[in-house]
Amino acid sequence: MTERTFSIIKPDATRRNLTGKVNAVIEDAGLRIVAQRRIQMTEAQAKTFYEVHAERPFYGELVAFMMSAPVVVQVLEGDNAVAKYREVMGATNPAQAAAGTIRALYAESVGENSVHGSDSLENAKLEMAQFFTEADIVG
Repeated sequence: MTERTFSIIKPDATRRNLTGKVNAVIEDAGLRIVAQRRIQMTEAQAKTFYEVHAERPFYGELVAFMMSAPVVVQVLEGDNAVAKYREVMGATNPAQAAAGTIRALYAESVGENSVHGSDSLENAKLEMAQFFTEADIVG
């Protein structure tokens, strides 16, 4: 079933000019990038996006990190896109990520792990809506 999911190429990756390389891994896995925008995340955007972690000790550091350099927000489309992209990203800890995954290839640490991907179809819809309108997404 064709689905859409949300992705962020994080500051550690954009700072190292890896957007094209990350996009190549995404596309080689059979996912289509149907919307993409490079933005500087505001404090309000970062806090809202990660509010699920607001009570966690790393929240402030995470918000600061996401504002530290531009990010690339994306809508990806493909068969079972949510599960597929999670597979393509690899484990949160790059030391545990499978060979060839984005995090195995490019992540610097658990915190600076290069990409975010939605963990469910419901969250994908909510996350996409924070950065894109339907008109932005070219099917």
